[in-house]
Amino acid sequence: MPGDDMDGENPANSSDWGHFGRPLFDDPSSRALSRVGVVDVGSNSVRLVVFDGAARSPAYFFNEKIMCALGDGIAETGRLNPQGRVRALAAIRRFQRLAEGMNTGPLTAVATAAVRDAEDGREFRDLVESETGLKLHVIDGLEEARLSAQGVLLGWPGAYGLICDIGGASMELAEINHGEVGKRVTSRLGPLQLRNIKGGKKGRKAHIKSVMADLYAAMGEQHNRLFLVGGSWRAIAKIDMDRRGYPLHVLHEYRMSRKAVFATAKYILEQDADALRTRCGISSTRMALVPVAIEVLKEVIKTFGPRDIAVSSYGIREGMLYEQMPQRLRDRDPLIEACYFGEAKDARLPGFGRTLYDFIQPLFKNAPQERRRLIKAACLLHDVTWRAHPDYRAELCFDNATRANLGGLKHSERIFLGLALMHRYSNTRKGSRFEPLFDLIPENDQKIAEVIGKAMRFGAMLWLKTDAELGKLKLYPKKKVLELTLSADAAPLFGEVAEARFQSLADALAAKPLVNGA
Repeated sequence: MPGDDMDGENPANSSDWGHFGRPLFDDPSSRALSRVGVVDVGSNSVRLVVFDGAARSPAYFFNEKIMCALGDGIAETGRLNPQGRVRALAAIRRFQRLAEGMNTGPLTAVATAAVRDAEDGREFRDLVESETGLKLHVIDGLEEARLSAQGVLLGWPGAYGLICDIGGASMELAEINHGEVGKRVTSRLGPLQLRNIKGGKKGRKAHIKSVMADLYAAMGEQHNRLFLVGGSWRAIAKIDMDRRGYPLHVLHEYRMSRKAVFATAKYILEQDADALRTRCGISSTRMALVPVAIEVLKEVIKTFGPRDIAVSSYGIREGMLYEQMPQRLRDRDPLIEACYFGEAKDARLPGFGRTLYDFIQPLFKNAPQERRRLIKAACLLHDVTWRAHPDYRAELCFDNATRANLGGLKHSERIFLGLALMHRYSNTRKGSRFEPLFDLIPENDQKIAEVIGKAMRFGAMLWLKTDAELGKLKLYPKKKVLELTLSADAAPLFGEVAEARFQSLADALAAKPLVNGA
């Protein structure tokens, strides 16, 4: 488990802040991130994201995008889309005013392919600064690739594979291995650049294949995981979910196979575009780019042959935060950090989660590290929904765990964590409106999650100060006995309700309860 402290150079002592121009992590031992706003001026959209919360796993305090299509027509005219310029400038004015109200401090703004490639890009950048006071940092394609890759690392510490970030006017590839960004390359394979290629669909296909061959020559063999970053990829993932009838509509860490991508490409052609985009919640502007984007994705897969494909909601904006993190902060587990922050902010007795974990973990002493990590997360979050009405706490816990902005969680792990928290407040999961999601994990895992939840449900009855000794739990699997030895402090708390919950835990383990010290 990553350490709870962090040392190394204090970034507040550095004068070089890259794109930010100010320190975000003044206190190297702090878990909290001061509120910070980032504006991303892309070829297709202009977006403001305001980060807050746990430093290693920041929450999205505010997130708004305007589809300006700055790069539309740039391949033909060499200039920014005039209407897009007007919309982008208006959006940035709005974002500046919003940031003032949110006390973000100075906004950080980056511009990518459209502004860097357009003849009037510098003129637009100067106009933005004169009209709004916001300085646009125009980054090149290789820097865009690096920051996007670092954004993926924010959510997947130690990840390895190929990052593919598609924007409106460009597509970047970056290699990551053992938490480091390696080879990078940029191209003009953005859908806005490809829509009007000479020769129609056949000519476009030949062009994409030719450019992809050059990218392969630069990047070499890349058969590990393919991470997809960018709005067009996320739109394709939504359509894949629709095709499959997939019940958990969370894009981050959504997995697709190579075969699924080709099936979805065919599905897109077969469906009515307006009906499909309405069903999937995709804007008309984005949907217009999807048929071209899927052609690019198919060629990426044919060329590089990844073993699997994962969608990342994290990209360039998150990469800018990662840029400033000291290594010890980068090495922390984003899930556990977010859970620590959630407990400190919302639990009635912050710190009791660790006491609860120490109390129940003997039941899971043979669990692999990946499972113990989820048990720790559940213990930290076991009390954060206490304000909700008792009739709704169980399902609210499940909903929060499965859909919250938590990094470092596969979809199956979200379901497992959600079920554990559901059983923290409920003996049964039958009849829940979330039942269609339960089958995303094996039945045995559902039962283990139930045991964790019931163990927390019982342990929470022995509510003492955070460093208290509650007693000891011990399971004898062969004898089918669950033994509880209560501490002197906890014994008076073992009342009728606690006894019933202990019996329920024993039943879930198919064991006979045995109590000492009551």
